[in-house]
Amino acid sequence: MLALAFPAALVVAPGFINPEPPAAPVNPAWQLPPATLSARQGLAPVSVNAPVPLPSAVTAQLDSVLTPDGEGSFTGLVQDALTGDVLFDRGGSENRVPASNMKLFTAAAALRALGPDHRFSTKAVAGATANQVVLTGGGDVLLGAGESAPGQVMGHAGLATLAAATVAAVQARGTTGELTVLVDDSLFSGPALNPAWADGDVAAGEVAPLSPLALNSARYNPAVTTGPRPQDSAATAAEAFATQLKAAGAAVGLTVAAGVGRSPGSQPPGAVASAPETASPGPGAVLAEVKSATVRDQVGLMLESSDNYLAEVLGRMAAAASGEPASNDGATAAVRAQVGELGIPTGSMRFADVSGLAIGNQVTAGQLAEVVRAITAGTDPRLRTALDGFPVAGLTGTLDSRYEDAATARGAGLVRAKTGTLNTVTALSGYVVDADGRLLVFSFIGNGLKPGAAGNREAVDRAAAALAACGCR
Repeated sequence: MLALAFPAALVVAPGFINPEPPAAPVNPAWQLPPATLSARQGLAPVSVNAPVPLPSAVTAQLDSVLTPDGEGSFTGLVQDALTGDVLFDRGGSENRVPASNMKLFTAAAALRALGPDHRFSTKAVAGATANQVVLTGGGDVLLGAGESAPGQVMGHAGLATLAAATVAAVQARGTTGELTVLVDDSLFSGPALNPAWADGDVAAGEVAPLSPLALNSARYNPAVTTGPRPQDSAATAAEAFATQLKAAGAAVGLTVAAGVGRSPGSQPPGAVASAPETASPGPGAVLAEVKSATVRDQVGLMLESSDNYLAEVLGRMAAAASGEPASNDGATAAVRAQVGELGIPTGSMRFADVSGLAIGNQVTAGQLAEVVRAITAGTDPRLRTALDGFPVAGLTGTLDSRYEDAATARGAGLVRAKTGTLNTVTALSGYVVDADGRLLVFSFIGNGLKPGAAGNREAVDRAAAALAACGCR
């Protein structure tokens, strides 16, 4: 990492730091926290005097490397980030399946609709009777089973912390005897599984039935990010909460019923661990609550790890904040509306989901390049907070094991981009500072790729690496 960080400081840092001599060594831009980046207004620090690459030279560089390994084709667009001038355009206005590059639109929508500093609350609410506690989901699907971990995104809010505070509140109310835990996951509406998702993707754990309440982004173990997911994440979280409540209550003489039921209005996507109890709506007094990591941090995690479940939840929460139903239709409508407000034409877009897992999504390389340009521009500080989440070539996230061979190594540590992969689709959209210090944004999309996407990743990596090394004059 040290070997990669050194050239990054020389090439990337001029794009995002002040030109004054620093009092201490300057970290490369990808190491800077979002608050530092978002404080910069516009692209003046990039050096407006850096020469703009010639379109003919950029095209000559990219035409030779952006080629499929077999069947299929690539579209692409490269722009000067400051002026918006198009430096390369190969079918940049043609609709394509973008795979997980869809998450760039979702990131922008969530940051605009919710705000970077917004946090989701998970609450323990008094039920219809004094001995009922209702675990109520508010959009945090990154809950941890243990104590809250303020320095983390995953597990920032912990169920053990919530349980301890709940027991204290119940005890203060004079409640004795056995507590019954109900779960309320009624914030979301519509189907929990998008019919546009392939059954095989659900079975493989690429996504799961959506809920506003989940542990570890609907994973059994936060350290294991592949394989099947819980099919009823709200029930799984409620069972973990009941376990923590039982442990916290034992010290003060409170016991917790073994089963977990659902509150009225909840619609489980599958069977719960025990038969649901029925209850009339209670007073709803909040006994305790824990709050998630900020939206900016959750968006960063979503971009870095390309988590489909988290992306879909952020889309539904953006919909709720925009006055739309917290459903798939609401999410796609809200994301499209927010993208349109950025001045990006949306008439040709086709959104089947907001994570990019659905093959029915259709967008253009030009639209993806424009949303990256909006994120880097600094005109909307909310969007600029997404910069920290872009994977860094050869170092972080979904690009950590790429840019390691001779054809792409010159982009390692410099290219920052969102990846996208489906069986016959590969995509890469992001930004890079070229060899002359000019900030460029780009999007490359390959569709119809055979023998498959995996063997074609190098094509988009070669293209982005060529931009990093480009003077192109």
